[in-house]
Amino acid sequence: MKFTTNKQKTSVAFDVTFESKDFEPARLKALARLARDVKIPGFRNGKAPANVVEQHVNPNDLAMQTLDVMVREAIPKIYGDAKLQPLSAPNVEIKKFVPGESAEVTVTSDIMPEVKLPDYKKLKAKYNEPKVEAKDVEDVLGRIAESMAETKAVKRAAKDGDEVVIDFTGKKDGVAFDGGSAKDFKLKLGSGQFIPGFEDGVIGHEVGDKFNLDLTFPKDYPSKNLAGAATVFEVLLKQVNEISLPKIDDELAKKTGAFETLKELKDDIKKNLTAQGKQRADEAYKDDLLDELIKGAKTEAPEALVKEQADHIREDMLRNLKARGAKLEDYLKQVKQTEDEFEKEVTAAATNRVLGHIVVAKLGEELNIKVTDAEVDKQIAEMQAVYQKSPEALKELQSPEAMASIRNRIRVNKTMDALVKLNRK
Repeated sequence: MKFTTNKQKTSVAFDVTFESKDFEPARLKALARLARDVKIPGFRNGKAPANVVEQHVNPNDLAMQTLDVMVREAIPKIYGDAKLQPLSAPNVEIKKFVPGESAEVTVTSDIMPEVKLPDYKKLKAKYNEPKVEAKDVEDVLGRIAESMAETKAVKRAAKDGDEVVIDFTGKKDGVAFDGGSAKDFKLKLGSGQFIPGFEDGVIGHEVGDKFNLDLTFPKDYPSKNLAGAATVFEVLLKQVNEISLPKIDDELAKKTGAFETLKELKDDIKKNLTAQGKQRADEAYKDDLLDELIKGAKTEAPEALVKEQADHIREDMLRNLKARGAKLEDYLKQVKQTEDEFEKEVTAAATNRVLGHIVVAKLGEELNIKVTDAEVDKQIAEMQAVYQKSPEALKELQSPEAMASIRNRIRVNKTMDALVKLNRK
């Protein structure tokens, strides 16, 4: 294999040439890979000799798999020899391919720009120790008690704190609007689940009452056609349930699980809240360290990566808005932002995200952070256990792109852990 390098400021292109002698080792590895999916009488999957496997596979599949093996094995070598670090999965373009004889491909990617880090051993970010107050434990106990509450139908007017069963239809200008109607809907009065005025309007009514609620939607309501709109809700009250909370004592503790006393339950709640608080504090500290590292570093973000990240941020935003039945223009109106201002904000966030990738990669290089195959295999095994019911996800985990992503994620985590140790005294 031979290659030439065309390096730009934040990107690189390698023109790679494979000769006939490169094919045979790759062909044998390709046959071993294909053997796993080929059923050959008299042999267990993956155990048949290469010459036997070759008789049972499509020659075109073997040729492409052979090229794939050569390219994937060449990529780490050419980047290593050139002393360059890709910031994105390399793109491979086949220029010429004569199976068994020669191949020419072009490998391109964004690369790590020059980076000068600040003194990363003396960053000023402070770690905020998490604290669990008695009130925090009591709040959790209250929620546990609510989850075990008993409801009993009563024959009286509904009051705050009751659960009611209602049918309702919301109308705007006399026409029912989407999402404004339901039957046998259970609503806890005072929960704030509905728009202002709805729950208060139910209070005082009894089973069988039919009544109208004249309500105005909040001006900042996500759905544009309802924001600030005057509406009428036609309501039928079908049932009133009184909610009885259990006493918070040893008996409640016994019902929640392996606890004999309320003190044991409280201790367990405090332990869990402390662990959750520590996790949040650890993540916040890492974020602060990274922000400081980015601000102090001298480098630049490749435009292609910034655009890619901006696209991801924008797509996530639009997906979330759609799930809430809103559009971008609704959001911009709500936050009082122009489309240009929104795009500038997205670009700034994307730039910061890219710079984060760059400085962490550089820091990992300076700290000589390594990721072993065993660490990658362990992570993949854990993910396979999660996705075992999804054949497509399991197959994707074996792709070189997925494995490279997993390796990079482990490297980032190890680098950030090392940065924490250097700064948290």
